[in-house]
Amino acid sequence: MPQTYNVAIIGLGVIGRRMLTNMPKQGRLRIAGGWDRDPAVCAQAVADFPGLVIADSAEALIASGGVDLVYIGVPPRAHGVYSRAAMAAGKAVFCEKPLGVDLDDSRALVAQAQKAGAVQAVNLSLAAARGVGVMRQALADGSLGRIAGADIRLHFTRWPRGWQASATWLAGRAEGGFTREVATHFLYLSDALFGPGELIAASAAYPGGDEDAETHILAQLEFGGVPVTLAGSVGGAGPVLVEFTLWGEARSYRLGDFYRLSSSTGDGWEDALTGIENPALDAYMLQLDEVVKMLDGAPHVLPNFAGALRVQELVEGILAPD
Repeated sequence: MPQTYNVAIIGLGVIGRRMLTNMPKQGRLRIAGGWDRDPAVCAQAVADFPGLVIADSAEALIASGGVDLVYIGVPPRAHGVYSRAAMAAGKAVFCEKPLGVDLDDSRALVAQAQKAGAVQAVNLSLAAARGVGVMRQALADGSLGRIAGADIRLHFTRWPRGWQASATWLAGRAEGGFTREVATHFLYLSDALFGPGELIAASAAYPGGDEDAETHILAQLEFGGVPVTLAGSVGGAGPVLVEFTLWGEARSYRLGDFYRLSSSTGDGWEDALTGIENPALDAYMLQLDEVVKMLDGAPHVLPNFAGALRVQELVEGILAPD
């Protein structure tokens, strides 16, 4: 019988709760316990997930003998702290993105992980998404024709989004902003599809001053020689826009709302994935399947710390251009 892996959940906010919901559905992941620095958040998690054991501290939970994997879903400044604790305890690590906000610390973390031979990955949730698999295959078989480039377009009426209101750190320049929180996914996707990226030019606007996150960004990048443009903004009535378009001479693909794939040969866009009732949930579960492959020691598509650092270098360059 395949091994079941015990998971410690560090951070019980929105994404941590998503893991509490979805990991048991995977079949080979079991929640060993959880912890959050906010007692009220812990109490609510216990009420919503009967049987959840709350540890006395993050350190105690990580050190628990039965834990195989430590999931880290706290604000990014602390990612390195808990990742190092998990690696020191000999546990596998599944860390939220971004890898961090301090580049020197993240570079040191990557070096430590490589030296230790740690099992580690970052939860860039497009890694296993079905639509991304379609684009990978199309690039591999040449059916797109010559690649003209890719565009990333983001717009939010307000930031943070309503469902993130409790995560107040997302509004701050120090750790938050939509570039770290959302653009990171699509810069990773560009890296995964085309190869490592280079930032050519960028600008970022901070009308709220030094404390508030950015409201507008523009960036020109190249990934493996493929030109990629990024534009993002906050403010103004209208729907949220989260869009990645891969432009090919014969066929183009567009990911909308993260996971909904459409294609075009020149006459409008058509759904390219059918029969998937909930594309987001489908992607979450495929991602967890890859986590299990990682724990099994099998090939998987999840980015490791080094891959996430490449993306962080670009993100921080966009947010603080010279």
